[in-house]
Amino acid sequence: MRVAIAGAGAVGRSIASELIEAGHTVMLIERQSRQFIPETVEQADWVLGDACEVSTLEESGIQLCDVVIAATGDDKVNLVVSLLAKTEFAVRRVVARVNNPANEWLFNESWGVDVSVSTPRMLAAMVEEAVSVGDLVRLMTFRQSQANLVELTLPAETPLAGRPVRDLALPKNAALVTILRGDRVIVPQPDDPVEPGDELLFVSPADVEPDLREALGY
Repeated sequence: MRVAIAGAGAVGRSIASELIEAGHTVMLIERQSRQFIPETVEQADWVLGDACEVSTLEESGIQLCDVVIAATGDDKVNLVVSLLAKTEFAVRRVVARVNNPANEWLFNESWGVDVSVSTPRMLAAMVEEAVSVGDLVRLMTFRQSQANLVELTLPAETPLAGRPVRDLALPKNAALVTILRGDRVIVPQPDDPVEPGDELLFVSPADVEPDLREALGY
């Protein structure tokens, strides 16, 4: 997969390194010469230019990318990059970093954003996830599909203990995608049982979450 990252600051470089380690091809676009340091991520393709300019994106070959990540520290820049990537170059997947939580409402399909990532919101969700047992915690929102990644940790006294996944009366639009059990990551199969302490990860629209809680006994 080819990924373009707008913004080669600490965040952009870290994302690039992780993606390269996972076997992806990465291009970093940076407009500030002081942050244009190719030796920090040598395996990436580096472009010195303004990602808010159509000419820069076109010359960099962004139209050949599968994913664009707008990772600068400026929300206005991230919105413009997202909109250009989606509308001018038809990039299939656009991920945008939200720096100011007050701007989250802007990061939606109208601006070309498929997935928005808000660090404050994610940190808050991680805290909730760490202390919450028996309630749904929203971890991430997929703007284009209006779905959320939500997590529920089954309590010790759950009546679902030992029941196979096939017997869970889940709402039609809720998909159980992963079971985290200790250090194990389980891709759930119909016959797999759920156990107390399991962290269940679902993809679900917001309006289905009450039904999901009810199905899991809450």
